[in-house]
Amino acid sequence: MTVVATNKKAYHDYFIEETFEAGIQLAGSEVKSVRLGGVNLKDSFAIVRNGELFLINAHISPYKMGSYFNPDPRRDRRLLMHKKEIARLQGKAERKGYAIIVTKMYFKQALVKVEVALAKGKESHDKREALKEKQQKRDLARTLADYK
Repeated sequence: MTVVATNKKAYHDYFIEETFEAGIQLAGSEVKSVRLGGVNLKDSFAIVRNGELFLINAHISPYKMGSYFNPDPRRDRRLLMHKKEIARLQGKAERKGYAIIVTKMYFKQALVKVEVALAKGKESHDKREALKEKQQKRDLARTLADYK
């Protein structure tokens, strides 16, 4: 498994409760661009439309060697999951404060896969607490490294 892109902001803004693996429907030049690492998942999320799951606001850079007909970098892309999984995810996401977000894009064998997460939004005091804990762990690691 080769991770191409991660959505670090998602871990800062949300509590990740459950993750799912989904395929993604891409054009040929988009796959080549993903292989080169031209992906940005910041501010991306997923929605359910007509029983299908779509990735919204993800940026896949146009392939430089592609033709004039390269697809739009921010177009909506269909995510491939079983209908039962989509229905279950939609039912949980309809609760207040929950969202469907994308946390990772990676290659599994030769296929591009996306990690979709059911997440609950953090409030500002939760974010401050998480940053405080992270800073304390970093300080502790530094002091232990200094004594060695």
